[in-house]
This record gives sequence, structure tokens and C-alpha cells, in this order.
Amino acid sequence: MEERPTHGLALEATFAAVSGEARRILEGCLAGAALTIADAVTLCDARGPDLHALICAADVLRRQQAGDAVGYVVNRNINFTNLCVKACKFCAFSRTGRSEEGYYLDTEEIVRRVLEAEAYGATEVCIQAGLPPRAERTVYLDLLRAVKRAAPALHVHAFSPEEVKYGAELMQLPVRAYLEELKAAGIGSLPGTSAEILDDRVRKRLAGGRITTAEWIEVITTAHTLGIPTTATIMYGHIESHTERMQHLDLLRSIQEQTSGFTEFVPLSFVHAEAPLHLKQMLPDVRPGPSGNDVARFVAISRLMLGPSFKNIQTSWVKEGIRQAQWLLDCGANDLGGTLMNESISTSAGAAHGQLMRPSELRRVIRDSARIPVERSTRYAVLRTFSADGGDDPAHPLDGIDDAEAVFGSYESLTRKARERARQVELESATPAE
Repeated sequence: MEERPTHGLALEATFAAVSGEARRILEGCLAGAALTIADAVTLCDARGPDLHALICAADVLRRQQAGDAVGYVVNRNINFTNLCVKACKFCAFSRTGRSEEGYYLDTEEIVRRVLEAEAYGATEVCIQAGLPPRAERTVYLDLLRAVKRAAPALHVHAFSPEEVKYGAELMQLPVRAYLEELKAAGIGSLPGTSAEILDDRVRKRLAGGRITTAEWIEVITTAHTLGIPTTATIMYGHIESHTERMQHLDLLRSIQEQTSGFTEFVPLSFVHAEAPLHLKQMLPDVRPGPSGNDVARFVAISRLMLGPSFKNIQTSWVKEGIRQAQWLLDCGANDLGGTLMNESISTSAGAAHGQLMRPSELRRVIRDSARIPVERSTRYAVLRTFSADGGDDPAHPLDGIDDAEAVFGSYESLTRKARERARQVELESATPAE
């Protein structure tokens, strides 16, 4: 009788099915070679054994570059207005000044939310919004100063490059001078959003008049030279090509090699359900976001391409759901983002994964992946490392929240209140004066 193959031989036979081209690229990356754009584009077509090998290689590199810890931050999102002077095709969040669903949180309410976040253990508030029409010249500086006066110890992660550009224009200042004002007022870091795909052909089709690639780079690199760290993002799965995706990653890699100013890379799937781009079929070639395999493949390629310069690759549970986010921890990611408490932008586009992730749930998911939970700061300083068995887990205020919307509010409640106010104004204007 023929002997059964040993486990080692069986495993070797499994990987023998990997194509020669994929094997060449992956072996090069594992040996320390930089992943070229052309080879990265080749990996974008990885399927079956090639995809499995890609994921395994990314996981090996993640272990070498970032270790077995998985981080998360206790934070709160504050999207203080959905009013915006621009109408990007992919955005389901923004409203015009005439919309009955337009809202604008006043400074008192923003500060209340900040203090509430701090009371629930947050170390960060993330503040982003639309570009409000008829805004005061110092709108962002005034908001930042009010937040820092109320909660001086809280890290303020705020204002995308698009918002920085808009704020500089309002004050008629160069970008550098405006960023210096923000730094003096207490900004901690900038979100590297409004990146989408850093290719002006794609950007023009997605949103003509939006910040250009060169302008995005100017804001980001200037912030880095001033000692203001930023994140780096991409929004993918809509109209971009494989080559445009990989060129985006290569550009981020180049910036990081020059400045070391990015804290992490955050791949963001295009959420299509309510996005005008897809809902109204504004572009004939738009896709309904990336598939599950595409997400896994892209995160793995990101680790191969960016890992030597970006230690931290984050997966978004808001975009992907916590199950897919957990799987991505085996595809090269080493961070689960934040607790959020509020989430409006993805929710308005049709994301259905909630707005609060409790710290205990994040730790459970991390441990189930055989990894080590770490609560971190925005800048990735370790605040607390937890044990593998959970025996030392503290009670956290957010773990007792059963209904996040009831406690923290929601995008739907904000737009509902805006509609109710609009109707009340309409009724009052229609009522004859006595």
C-alpha cells in the first residue's frame, strides 16, 4: 500500500500550485526586495493558490514588521456639519445650504460631545465635516481652540487636506502659514482623507473641483515638515484601475520614505449603496465597491508594498464589518482603528455596521485571531497591553453601552431634526400674522 504523504509534503504540494510569476514576486518580497508597481499590478489578479500565497506572505511580513500586537484607539468621531460647497459624486453625506437635511452643530454642542467622549474614556476626538458655505474666516481655528480649552489633554485628530485647503483660502493664507496656525492652536494630527485615488484623471471624474493630487501632497508634506503627523488613505473599488491603485500606494511610499510623517495606512472600501455615483449611475463604469477577495488581496498587497516604510496598516470595521476586519488581520493588517461612538459619513453611504465598537469586543476579536490586544494613542504609543486570556481586562465605560444611538445620537437623528426644523419654519412662515 502506498504511504500517505507527510504533513510537510502535503503543505509543499499545496503551495506548488502557485504560479511561477506570483512565486517570483512573493519570494522577492520575503527576501526584502521592494515591490514594483508592475509586480503589484500582477498580484492584483491573484486568485486561488496565488491569492492564498499572497495572504500568507503578507502575514509573514506583518509579523516581522509589526509583531503580533493589534492596536485600537478609544475615540469619538464628530462630523459637525453635512453642509458642503462641493458635490462629489461618491459622497452621500453632503447637503447643500437649501437642503432640509442640512445640519450644523454649534460650538457648544461640539464641546459637549468632546467632554462626553472624554468622560467615556476617549483619548482622541476625530473632527471632520463638509465644507460649510458662508463659513466664518476662522471657522476651523475657532472650533479647535474651543475644543482644546474644554479638553486640553485630548488629542485632536482633525481636518482633512481638503478642509485645510478650504480654511487657508477663507483666511487668505498660504497652506504652510495656516498649518502653523493650526499647530499653535493645538492640532494633534491630520486625517489623510480626501485622497480617494491620487490620480487627477480619476479625481476629475469623481469630483471635478476637488483638491488636486498636487494640493493634497502639499498639505500632507507641509504638515509633516511642521511636525504634524497624518494618516494616509485610499478609497478604492469604484472606477480606478489596478495600475492607478498601485501608483497611489507607490506615491504614499515615496512620501513616507522622505518624511516619515504617516502614522498608518487606512484602505477604505467604496461604500456604494447610497452614493450618487452608483445610485444614479453617474458614470457607466462604476463598480459596487470591492469584493471580499479584492479587499483581502488589496490589504495584503499594501503590506508587501508599504510594510517596510509603514509599520501600521489599519482595517476599517465601519467599511468591512467586524468579521471581515478580523480576517484582514491575517492578510497583513495590524490595527482595528477606533471605537468611534459616532459615524456619519459611511453610514450615509449605506454602511450597516454600526457606529460604536466596544473595547471588549475589539479585544475579543483580536484574541480570537491569536494576537495581543493593545490600546494605543493616536500616534501609536502603547497605552496598555492586555493579556492573552483576558483575565486582566478592566471594566470600560463604553462596554456598558447597549444603544449607541440613544446615548451618542446618530446621523439619522441629526438629519431628522433638521427636517423637523425646516418644516416648523415653513409652517410658521405660512401662518398669517395676527
